[in-house]
Amino acid sequence: MFRYTVKRLIQGVITVWFIATATFFAMHLVPGDPLADEKAVTAEIRTNLEAKYGLDKSTGQQYLIFMKNLAAGDFGISFTQQNREVNDIIREHFPVSATLGILAIVFAGLGGVLWGALTALYRNKLPDIVIMFLVILGISVPSFVFAAIGQLSLVGLNALLGASILPIAGWGTVWHMLVPSLVLGLGTMAYLTRLMRSSMLEIVNSDFVRTAKSKGLPATRIFTRHQLRNAILPVITVLGPSIAAITTGGFVVEIVFAIPGLGRYFVQAVQQLDYTVIMGTTVFYGAFLVFMVIVVDLLYGMVDPRVRLE
Repeated sequence: MFRYTVKRLIQGVITVWFIATATFFAMHLVPGDPLADEKAVTAEIRTNLEAKYGLDKSTGQQYLIFMKNLAAGDFGISFTQQNREVNDIIREHFPVSATLGILAIVFAGLGGVLWGALTALYRNKLPDIVIMFLVILGISVPSFVFAAIGQLSLVGLNALLGASILPIAGWGTVWHMLVPSLVLGLGTMAYLTRLMRSSMLEIVNSDFVRTAKSKGLPATRIFTRHQLRNAILPVITVLGPSIAAITTGGFVVEIVFAIPGLGRYFVQAVQQLDYTVIMGTTVFYGAFLVFMVIVVDLLYGMVDPRVRLE
């Protein structure tokens, strides 16, 4: 177990290095000038700005500086936000995205396991047909469409009742979080439902379930102890990447619902060609995704004693 953990950590570090390197050179291949938005700057001021941000050096030197700062945990200073470090942007706004993502994954995980189990138990019956239709809809429709529909529904509901039942946009209370987190988790919930259904159908017809039934065990115990516990393993496998993807991938939802998460700043950085913010947030997102995959790999071995990590 210890050797496997060390091996996965080393692989994770190499993966993060590759992400950082690819992001750095990709950004320097993008056409444009990160200092183009500076108004009425003289040649002397522009030279000072280039020296401050290291833009007056060769690409190779900039890469070495970037990797040195990255090793020290320093992502640099934003080009467009005056005197604001990328570390501060991540520190202040990632918790908002993380909170939204955690709520979304709770909705997605609970809903996926519940609906997937129901579709397997009622295979080819009305509940299965209805839920699978909604699953296909949830996988096919982009999140920004659900975000717009959710916001329009809130507007109609508040107008119908003549009161603000749930906030349409913004952040600050639990009520602000409910609809955005549900919208953000719908796609993952649909995917987990389909995965849980396939896994449950395999378990239902397995030998140990038939043996449990022949022993006369209660149906509830068979479902919880034998079917659900074994069928949920594939869901746990994809849960880590799903958590990272939801936590770091709510860009559109954050913009539609005016949520001050890190995704909004990433989109703004892309629009404004803010090199340091783009590279810093990309490396941070990549490292977070790698970390979650490693955690799930370790948890998988703990949940299923049949797995031998070595």
